[in-house]
Amino acid sequence: MRTAAAPPGYVALAAGGIEGALLATLERHLRAALTSGSFFSYAEHHPAARALAGRGVAYAVPLPDCVATVVVRRSRHGGLLAPLTGDRFFGETRAPKELEISLTLARRGVPTPEIVAYATYPADPFRRRADVVTREVKRSRDLAAALGDPDPGARDEALVATGKLVGLLTAAGARHPDLNLKNILLAPDVNGALEAFVLDVDRVWFDAPGSARVTDANLRRLARSAEKWRGRHGLAIDAARILELATDRGS
Repeated sequence: MRTAAAPPGYVALAAGGIEGALLATLERHLRAALTSGSFFSYAEHHPAARALAGRGVAYAVPLPDCVATVVVRRSRHGGLLAPLTGDRFFGETRAPKELEISLTLARRGVPTPEIVAYATYPADPFRRRADVVTREVKRSRDLAAALGDPDPGARDEALVATGKLVGLLTAAGARHPDLNLKNILLAPDVNGALEAFVLDVDRVWFDAPGSARVTDANLRRLARSAEKWRGRHGLAIDAARILELATDRGS
């Protein structure tokens, strides 16, 4: 397969069947991590790794020489066929597109964790696996955890930050077909105010900036997620409150 061109600020990776892109400022440390065979193998076996729940296990782990802490995620299929397709993809996988989308979101003012690398590896003669490496957002928790906080003030703060993120997605024209309570990350900014980040952006697509269609689609997807969490985990949030975020953000 042909190696995708690395965007500005990144260097292309192509060696021993491994292909991808590395953030130039971390190239040496990322290449050192790859001596384990894959980013996921490096993270999985690192003594300081912290397992994170999601679609499959991801790991927060320091890079060699502890220059940065990153989150390493193995790309996996979702949906009904996920048990059959697992982590194997035809073609170049979704990882190059995820990097492209992430950079576009950042340019358009949407907070999302910085992707510092991705790498794809042969899985069989026709398919590949992919790892995506993002810079860890410190002192963070996802929206599901924040809405389970016993403090009503903390829950309200999480919803306000989420409303601001919804507004930024709308301004960017970014529609996230899997926007759910686990795909929004919350962390204090440099001034101590809560900021929301959007995760798992590989299937995000861009509509007209500022379109009400974008707001409606994103909020309705998030509302469905809230209803599921309320039914399965007793979370004190419902779809109506999520839909009110459009009003909260001043739209």
